[in-house]
Amino acid sequence: MRIRPVPTAAPYLAEALGTFALVFAGPGSVAVNAASGGAVTGVGIGISFGLIVMAMIFALGHLSGCHINPAVTIAMRALGRIENARALGYIAAQLAGAVLAGFAIIAITGDAGDAGATAPRIGGADAALWSEIILTFFLMFVILSVATDSRAQGTFAAIAIGGYVGFAATGWGPIANASMNPARSFGPALASGTWDSHWVYWAGPIAGALLAAAAYELLREPHFREPAPAPDTTLTE
Repeated sequence: MRIRPVPTAAPYLAEALGTFALVFAGPGSVAVNAASGGAVTGVGIGISFGLIVMAMIFALGHLSGCHINPAVTIAMRALGRIENARALGYIAAQLAGAVLAGFAIIAITGDAGDAGATAPRIGGADAALWSEIILTFFLMFVILSVATDSRAQGTFAAIAIGGYVGFAATGWGPIANASMNPARSFGPALASGTWDSHWVYWAGPIAGALLAAAAYELLREPHFREPAPAPDTTLTE
């Protein structure tokens, strides 16, 4: 057996591919629902979001951590779990993947559903902002609990995180699309030219994720220390 380092670009490519898949499947299902006259349904849209997040965590989590969300990356950086250069690279990759997916949706479905772009639907920008803060707070809280705390059942992280995303998209999507992810909003917005209250989908998720990071740190045992992360290596024969 010999140890071969993982290619330097692998985590960034993983983040781009994962975010592409998220936007193509989630906002894409919104566009398909609009183009088909409601064939997907709101429940189907929520399931699409939840299942694609679950699948990507299983597929890419060991390569990059599968953040696929700038708000998550920013919160992880605030906690010191990722260095500045990698955090910036992740965010760039996430935005690139989201933009490519947004244009792919437009190419396939046309203008129907504005490529699944986010916008306040009920209660205006204020309601959208609060919903994004609260929903992202609990998303990040779940991520920190099941994916970064060795006391939790980490093998179920993908199921827990995907399940939460599915709930949020189904139950709270009608308010403001339950983005919880600046990249998810940015890609379809750029592709469709839909920028209605776009700032909400940056400010809300980032604030919610940072608040969750602070809250979860308060719940950790005072002297508990996470084990050192394993080196980025892959075992091959």
